[in-house]
Amino acid sequence: MNETLFRALVVEEAEPKRFVSSIKNRSLDELPAGEVLVRVHYSALNYKDALSSVGNRGVTRSYPHTPGVDASGVVAASDDPRFAAGDKVLVTSYDLGMNTDGGLGEYIRVPAGWVVQLPPGLSLKEAMMFGTAGLTAGLMIAVLVRNGVKPERGPVLVTGATGGVGSLAVAILAKLGYEVAAVTGKADAADFLKSLGAAQVVSRESVIETKRPLLKEQWAGVVDVVGGDMLASALKATRYGATVTCAGLVGSPELNTSVFPFILRGISLVGIDSAECPMAPRVEVWNKLASEWKPDCLETLTTEITLDEVEAHLRALLQGKAHGHYVVKMA
Repeated sequence: MNETLFRALVVEEAEPKRFVSSIKNRSLDELPAGEVLVRVHYSALNYKDALSSVGNRGVTRSYPHTPGVDASGVVAASDDPRFAAGDKVLVTSYDLGMNTDGGLGEYIRVPAGWVVQLPPGLSLKEAMMFGTAGLTAGLMIAVLVRNGVKPERGPVLVTGATGGVGSLAVAILAKLGYEVAAVTGKADAADFLKSLGAAQVVSRESVIETKRPLLKEQWAGVVDVVGGDMLASALKATRYGATVTCAGLVGSPELNTSVFPFILRGISLVGIDSAECPMAPRVEVWNKLASEWKPDCLETLTTEITLDEVEAHLRALLQGKAHGHYVVKMA
């Protein structure tokens, strides 16, 4: 029996439908089976972590549970020859933090197929400055690039721009030379978004239009994490032949629109899933984030917190009050 103890955020069902979180000591023996044991140095906060922390059964079926869909750290032990003790690695998405104890604990044990060697040019902290949010933003931008959305074709709209995915998308697109139109409902966010490279900051109200089937062509591409009326309105205002990527539903999972943007303007709507993304495109994006896609303002859009501060920030995520991306220092 391994008596090594470590600190972790543990969510428990105190009584039916009432969940409480606290920092507890756990044993390595409590971790699930897997080939790779990682000493976590950094984690990051995501909306799924917030949902898991309040007992959302669509994210986490069984409690007690440690959330955290992101982790970076050093391999402590490995039964897989691809990894050795001391290797710097990162793990994002798959089932980590959902039904597998996650990165908001000082250790994780996971299948080797989930583990990515830390790319050259990226520190463990920078990996979590990106995290699942950065991977998702990178996958969305990769689709735009692959579909021929070039900087000279016009502005790219980024919705939910102050959130984790949105803020990183703004910064990466600006780094690549795109004119970025950042959408926010927060009146005081303009300076923050412009510091990331946004060329223009537009209000939520100015984008959403629910009555007309088509709007004036504006966007050469769209990175949407909101869904609902925001996505429907972005589709209506996208230029001929352009691409819209979608990876979120913080506004609504519903999409009420017509076929007109697709059959009259030939646009493409591409859904992005980072959770089960195959390893090859995952590694390709991580390598780009570690090199030519790495924005100079990572520190600007990242707030470092401790494990003891996590619970308050998860509440802020649920309330839509998050600002940028939160990295959790674990070691």
